[in-house]
Amino acid sequence: MMPMTFQVSNNVTLLFDFWDVHGPAGMVLSVFVVLLLTVFYEVLKVWRVWLGNGSKLSQPATGYTAPPSCRTDSSSALDSSPSESSLTPIEPQPPTTSTRKSWLLHVIQTLLHIVQVTLGYMLMLCVMSYNTWIFLGVIIGSVLGYFISFPLLGQTV
Repeated sequence: MMPMTFQVSNNVTLLFDFWDVHGPAGMVLSVFVVLLLTVFYEVLKVWRVWLGNGSKLSQPATGYTAPPSCRTDSSSALDSSPSESSLTPIEPQPPTTSTRKSWLLHVIQTLLHIVQVTLGYMLMLCVMSYNTWIFLGVIIGSVLGYFISFPLLGQTV
C-alpha cells in the first residue's frame, strides 16, 4: 500500500511502473529530473503570460467603434464616455494577415496550455508519492523556474 504521509526514503515509484527508484543514486537522478520538469513548467507558465500579454497580435481588433461624443462639458467621466449600447458596428473586414496570425497565436497558446496542464498534473502526482526528496525537488524547481523566467515578464515582443 502506498504511504499517505511524507517519508524520507530512497525507494519510490514515480508516475509509471518503469520509474521505480531503488537506492540513493536513482533518487538523486529522479529528484534532478523532477526539478528540471518543474523549472520547465514555471518557464512555460511565464512564457504563456508573456506571449499573451506582450504580443500585439494578442489584442484582437474589435468589431465595434465608439461614436464621437457630442458633449463638450466634462462634468463627469461616466457621462462623457460611450456606453455599451451606443457602440455602432463596423462593416466586417475580410480575414487579414493579422487575423490569421492572431488565430495562429491562439492555437499556439492552446497547445502550450495542454502541455502546461499535463505537466502540472504529472508534477502533482510526483508530490503525491509523499517522498520528501521528490517534494523538495518540486519546490526548489518551482523557485528556480520562477526566478529564471520572471525577467521575461518585463520584456515586450
